[in-house]
Amino acid sequence: MTSSPRFDLDTIGAGLPVTGARDELEAAVATGSMVVTAPPGTGKTTLVPPLVANHVGGLTLVTQPRRVAVRAAARRLATLDGTAPGGPVGFTVRGQREVGRSTRLEILTPGVLLRRLLADPELPGVAAVVLDEVHERSLETDLLLGMLAEVRQLREDLMVGAMSATLDAAAVSTLLDAAPVVDVPSALHPLTVSYAPSPSPRLDARGVTRDYLDHLARTAARAQRETATDALVFVPGAREVDEVVSRLRGLVGPGVEVLALHGRLPAAQQDRATGGRRPGEPSRIVVSTAVAESSLTVPGVRLVVDAGLSRQVRRDRGRDMSGLVTVSASRAAAEQRAGRAARQGPGAAVRVFAESDLAGMPAQSPPEISGADLTDAALWLACWGTPRADDLPLLTPPPRAEITSAEATLHSLGLVDDAGRPTASGARVARMPIGVREARALVDGARRLPGLDAARGAAEVVAAVSDDHRPVGADLPRLLQDLRTGRAPGADRWRRERDRLTRIAQEPAPPTGATLATRPSAPPLTASGAAEQAGAVLALARPERIARRTSAGARTYLLASGTRAALPEDSGLRGNEWLAVWEVQRAQGRAADGTGAVLRAAAPLTEEDAFLAGADLLVSERTAQLGNGTVRARERRALGAIELASTPVAATAQDTVPAVLAQVRARGLAGLEMNDAARALLARLALIHRELGAPWPAMDEATLLAELETWLAPQLSARTTRVASLDVAGALRTLLPWPEASELSALAPERLAIPSGSTARIDYPEPDAEDGRPVVAVKLQEVFGLAETPRLVRDRVPVLFHLLSPARRPLAVTDDLRSFWDGPYREVRKEMRGRYPRHPWPEDPWTAPATARTKRAQGR
Repeated sequence: MTSSPRFDLDTIGAGLPVTGARDELEAAVATGSMVVTAPPGTGKTTLVPPLVANHVGGLTLVTQPRRVAVRAAARRLATLDGTAPGGPVGFTVRGQREVGRSTRLEILTPGVLLRRLLADPELPGVAAVVLDEVHERSLETDLLLGMLAEVRQLREDLMVGAMSATLDAAAVSTLLDAAPVVDVPSALHPLTVSYAPSPSPRLDARGVTRDYLDHLARTAARAQRETATDALVFVPGAREVDEVVSRLRGLVGPGVEVLALHGRLPAAQQDRATGGRRPGEPSRIVVSTAVAESSLTVPGVRLVVDAGLSRQVRRDRGRDMSGLVTVSASRAAAEQRAGRAARQGPGAAVRVFAESDLAGMPAQSPPEISGADLTDAALWLACWGTPRADDLPLLTPPPRAEITSAEATLHSLGLVDDAGRPTASGARVARMPIGVREARALVDGARRLPGLDAARGAAEVVAAVSDDHRPVGADLPRLLQDLRTGRAPGADRWRRERDRLTRIAQEPAPPTGATLATRPSAPPLTASGAAEQAGAVLALARPERIARRTSAGARTYLLASGTRAALPEDSGLRGNEWLAVWEVQRAQGRAADGTGAVLRAAAPLTEEDAFLAGADLLVSERTAQLGNGTVRARERRALGAIELASTPVAATAQDTVPAVLAQVRARGLAGLEMNDAARALLARLALIHRELGAPWPAMDEATLLAELETWLAPQLSARTTRVASLDVAGALRTLLPWPEASELSALAPERLAIPSGSTARIDYPEPDAEDGRPVVAVKLQEVFGLAETPRLVRDRVPVLFHLLSPARRPLAVTDDLRSFWDGPYREVRKEMRGRYPRHPWPEDPWTAPATARTKRAQGR
């Protein structure tokens, strides 16, 4: 225990339901790890952190998922402690740090803590880490859980805790080495829930409808008037917050204050919304995003109005697009939102959707790791020493395809090597307090842009795209100009971030570790104008989104990733041949110009800088295709999917082989145009493999297509221009095992000797027929006296006889000739002897000579 002043838990926890579990909490902390489940409003965020700090003695770090929640929690705890933020209670968010020598409890965002871990995994000077709101399953918090579980293997003295309103406590406990679980029961006051569905749809192709926002605002104003209390209105995003605030201010009187609460607001406005109403102030309606759902409390609220919507990350891997989409909230979120109204007394919740909609909502929101762009996560994992999260304990592992794709992106950016380990540049970028792509653009832009103010120029662009500024017409240079002159909203915030990033970009790179790979220095960029320099910085961040206009005068662009997207019709960027694209979204109708996507943020790019920034995407290749019986070859140069040049050249053997094989793969084995001999050999070998297995080769289509280079490629030459001319049977014979190949004719002969003295063709089943049988179709008279049905493949497979009339029409199908002669033959004879009197139909088929001839021919 420390001799430093302790937090007064009696004062801090006064009136909080969580104080009833204080003894259990202190016992759990003493074990070195714990999991706390407590519904919103019980006071876990208020009491547990100082309780942990008192026990461990050293610095305690507590994460909150959002900057506004960090500041609100720090301010509340400092007030209860009788101090100011920066004293015993401090906080750190991106761009702001208030921590002093006396700080024993530091509240911070998960991103800040994650980068501290990467800088020094031992967390020197830290005695405890508590992760709050784990149930939100943010990507950074999920990774922190796994990383801290590993840190505890090295530092048994580090206390690690996880807290949440609703979570799978057992799974988190297992991750933290069977940490004890403390379950704090709910202490909600009586809550009345009602429903007020809108006559208009909540969502359309563009998002939340204007008619629904009108209905939501009217419902909130009416409910607040009826209850005469402070209200909290939940909407999915910042745009909806601003629109509902605007509507409400026209609906309520001067005795009601309407406030906005979301992450894009200045800190002072956020603090005003979360600080509570002072005596004598008017009633308040706070319109908020999910930031007020569970991670912070808005004091005084007795009414909640819930739109039942949320924003979630969705990844379109095929188009290389990620973004936030508006969807129905989860049932858990709806319960937490409603509970906000009954934290401090009886309350009411109005759900502005139908009661029947509640049953269709998902039980929980999906973890962010399952649907987000994992580029940042992949670099953090590489720097942690667990590329692709292999062997890292996580609640949900990253999707394999997504994490592999993210690692490939990092490699193209020069941030990881071929083995997935971080390069020197990657290690530096991972610890920077912005996204990986933005950090790479900032560092490389500061180094490669021309001019003395390169760092400032790169910082301006990164500050704009890393915040939530929206360029009109996707025109980022115009947005930057408005930010510089102060005409754009949030210009002051942008300037502060620009200056901070400029300082970061100018900091000398840390010494390169002996184990970190370095890449050769890239050549400088060429752009001299501000607009083109902005494009160059974007291209460094997202080279796969370098784009070229599809034709003169068009507003459609092809991105290097292969995605097509259109500029907005009124965009000031129209007419530029090359663009660097930061954001692209799905869209339909005229706006997308038939592409299915629209550009939302971009800047002009010179062709020289397109090639320099996208150097890893430049390819020079020779392609060949087989069409109309001729192999045609071309030499092609491209930047990703953007074709720069394509020239016809004479085909060689090196062109022919891949072209023919490509056609066969595209069309399947049917594209080989096999003759009868090849099809028969294929079927014979397939039956042998089915019955005997290895070493006889599999003959199914998937296997043969996968091994074309082994058996078909050797048959090709520069003169091969038609697939039909290939000796497919000869190619298949190269697959026969040696010395077993000598048994082929005995195991599966092409023809079967029959009693008439001739032979009959054996038709073998198709290779994919699991129970198929070899068939011999023969005139009935040719097998008189044959008692035992022949069997193939070492007597494993009986031949199925199709016994034919003299006109070669089927009379019977059997694989038991003995039974046929002794039974069904009599009925066949009775019916056929009058129809075919010139052919023998003896009473005793056992003694009659087998023949293919008529009775008269036999007599001769």
